[in-house]
Amino acid sequence: MSLIYQRVAYIGLGLIASSMIHASRRAGLVGEVAGTARSAETRAIAREDGLCDIVTETAAEAVQGADLVVLCVPVGAMSAVAEVIGPHLKPGCTVSDVGSVKRAVIDAVQPHLPESVHFIPAHPLAGTEHSGPRSGFAELFDNRYTLIVPDGDVDSAALARLEEFWRSLGANVELMDPEHHDLVLMVTSHAPHLIAYTMVGVADDLRRVTDSEVIKYSAAGFRDFTRIAASDPTMWRDVFLNNKDATMEILGRFIEELMSLQRAIRTGDGDQLFDYFTRTRAIRRGIIEAGQDTAAPNFGRGTERETPEG
Repeated sequence: MSLIYQRVAYIGLGLIASSMIHASRRAGLVGEVAGTARSAETRAIAREDGLCDIVTETAAEAVQGADLVVLCVPVGAMSAVAEVIGPHLKPGCTVSDVGSVKRAVIDAVQPHLPESVHFIPAHPLAGTEHSGPRSGFAELFDNRYTLIVPDGDVDSAALARLEEFWRSLGANVELMDPEHHDLVLMVTSHAPHLIAYTMVGVADDLRRVTDSEVIKYSAAGFRDFTRIAASDPTMWRDVFLNNKDATMEILGRFIEELMSLQRAIRTGDGDQLFDYFTRTRAIRRGIIEAGQDTAAPNFGRGTERETPEG
């Protein structure tokens, strides 16, 4: 496969960035990879492992001459990073990101970028509970969706190039507008993470069930909650603080559904419970039929590395 970008710069070198680097090398998409991270330890690991061709001390150095710049930092840090790199971007380059929230990222980044560059936000719907420069692997995006979220008119050639890049990383690519993205992801990822954090917190607070019992007798459902709740706390803090409207809407609906189920259990309405569980079961089957998960009953004991992430 021919090169799509001669030089790509990654700001932040965690799970997503390192997986993008491995996947792009697997496909031969990039000539040179530059990268930087806030942590000196992360930069040292990246140099030691040869993750990037060039590891710089600052974001301003990393982006110089880059054809594609990918912001792989927490949503709350996007504005500060964009302000730093703005004056150093190559005219005609594309700036993208991998943030789990889109409207807040657009509002934070766009004002700091010169008109000569193309800002095209994106969001790969793939991840694991692990983080850091050694957590990435080339297969992370295979058959997973990446949403590209342009805001208004964007250069068609730059957009097509970014779409080709993500498809070549193994992803399925679809376009979506920012507001719809934030609502969809609140339903499919953000609210489930918040519920998982809450359920694990309940187990921690329920002193009649000891920590050793929670660990020893965990069924698959609770194990799934703990896996999700092990995700990066900085990232999830920023997601909820920067997607408040969708968070409050979906949490309101969740509370209404929960109260309805509570009432059905209290009144012994088995028909309502059966009908509700039948309807929700169909969604699981749809996910499997779409190839986004497997029906294999591994009960958390398999070797599957991939999990959906915000």
